[in-house]
Amino acid sequence: MSKTPDQARPSTDRPSTLRALARIWPYVRPHSGRLLGGMAVAMGASLVALAIPYVLQGLVDGPLSSGDRNLILPAGLAVLALGVLEAFFIAARRRMVMRPSTRIESSMRNALYNKLQDLPVAFHDRWESGQLLSRSVSDLSLIRRWLAFGVVLLVVNTVTIVVGFVVLFSFGWLLGLVFLVACVPIWVTAILFERRYSIITRRSQDQVGDLATSVEQSVHGIRVLKAFGRGRSKLDEFTEQAEALRGTEIEKSRAIAGLWLWLLLVPDVAFALCLLAGIWLASQGELTVGQLFAFFATATVLRFPIESIGFLLSMTFDTRTAVDRFFEVMDSENTIQDPEHPRTIAEPHGALSFNDVHFRYQDSPAQFPDLVNGVQLELQPGETMALVGLTGCGKTTLLSLVPRLYDVTGGSITIDGVDIRDLTREELRRHVGVAFEDATLFSTSVRDNVLLGRPDLSGDEAERIMREALEIAQASFVDELPEGVDTRVGEEGLSLSGGQRQRLALARAIAARPSVLVLDDPLSALDVDTEARVEAGLRRVLADTTSLIVAHRPSTVTLADRVALMENGRITAVGTHSELMATNEHYRYVISSLDEDDAPAREEAMA
Repeated sequence: MSKTPDQARPSTDRPSTLRALARIWPYVRPHSGRLLGGMAVAMGASLVALAIPYVLQGLVDGPLSSGDRNLILPAGLAVLALGVLEAFFIAARRRMVMRPSTRIESSMRNALYNKLQDLPVAFHDRWESGQLLSRSVSDLSLIRRWLAFGVVLLVVNTVTIVVGFVVLFSFGWLLGLVFLVACVPIWVTAILFERRYSIITRRSQDQVGDLATSVEQSVHGIRVLKAFGRGRSKLDEFTEQAEALRGTEIEKSRAIAGLWLWLLLVPDVAFALCLLAGIWLASQGELTVGQLFAFFATATVLRFPIESIGFLLSMTFDTRTAVDRFFEVMDSENTIQDPEHPRTIAEPHGALSFNDVHFRYQDSPAQFPDLVNGVQLELQPGETMALVGLTGCGKTTLLSLVPRLYDVTGGSITIDGVDIRDLTREELRRHVGVAFEDATLFSTSVRDNVLLGRPDLSGDEAERIMREALEIAQASFVDELPEGVDTRVGEEGLSLSGGQRQRLALARAIAARPSVLVLDDPLSALDVDTEARVEAGLRRVLADTTSLIVAHRPSTVTLADRVALMENGRITAVGTHSELMATNEHYRYVISSLDEDDAPAREEAMA
């Protein structure tokens, strides 16, 4: 079963296919001239093809009937010229539509990526990466192919069929009527086909996204799967998903095969009926041999447009689903917006204040308490405060509210007296640096990872800031890498150890030179000696930076000027470590728990 969010599932009350596809018009509009030009030359190719039977009629009824050989060569040259002109139009159509279709795909992909970057963390918590990946790659590729090929041929072939039937009626109204009536089952089948195929293709594309998610999770978690010997169970799970997708694809194929049955059978039956009627009309003198010949030449020209309606319709319905899936992301509401009239902090000092802060997830049941429940806390400029508490009390959630990874649902957070919601997100995140326990690095150079938060730096200044940050984070190991700081780390930094990743993530936060530094247990993977050296370096940095540090080790608490104790989403005590040890029983219990948790971690790090 797909794990796409419920709101991403197709509604039973969907707009028509035409209205759904029309939503991509803003992306198509800048390139519509070339696309319409390609459609026009494709139409010219079809009209030229329909003109050839008229020449053939004149050839059969004229020189071939009279025996005048002098007129055969001009007629043959006319057919050749029309054929060359048709080929030219087809080549021109391909040249005209390919470039704009790729540009439309590129603009849509850029818009989707920009939207994904802009959407809040809460959105990414709900969506699986495989679903987003399939939308940004396979769905947009399908839309490009439809714009370059599907929609052009669908429009042109539809018009060709209409014009072609007019031509057929001009050769013989009775034959044209027989051919028209015989083709009615095709259109009835096409209408029924859309209703069934749209549901199947949506299910298929969702299953492709789920399959991509499984592959991605298995690749990223390959160390865990190997360590626990769970490769076989993951393979079984993957096989089950792949079989479900295979079944859906077979169902799609059966639906298409049912349509093709009519698309192939009906024209053949129509040809047979028209042949019988045509021979009888010719024998009665109501139709010339040339008209009969031209009729079947026109019917042959129409055969591809009629047969192509099947795969063009299926391609169109696939594209409609791809467009729906694209706009499911693009229509997602961004609940964390920049203010209409933003304020600025001209001279940041780093005074950080939590004022009766509440937070709960949007989809949390009403009876559940807030994860952050009325936090009142003030940090003075340059102060370092440790945040301690038992697992699940809301420490990491509280830290995530400072850079607006999530927005408070009650109360406010201020920096230097300015509500963070009154700052643009770009400015806020210039003032706030973040390092999480689960350090994420990007598959680029060490230099680019460390200077991620300083795009304004270059040259010697960037080198100096990077080196200072690496020194404070005790990340001198980078000089031993094959290409030093220009070494490209593996995906998510997994080519490095956990401690190395944490030190680079810490260096990245330090290099940003924020006025407020938010650290979520950034030293958990370090051995005792390295931790001591990092703490010594951090003391120099934290001397003039306001810092809020989630502490899972007693040693991290020693970095702090004061300690805040958190219980069940509330701050229940604030003071120095000594004061809280002397006056707060729960704090002593938490610290003793940290001591117990710290021992095996240190032993493992030293092993």
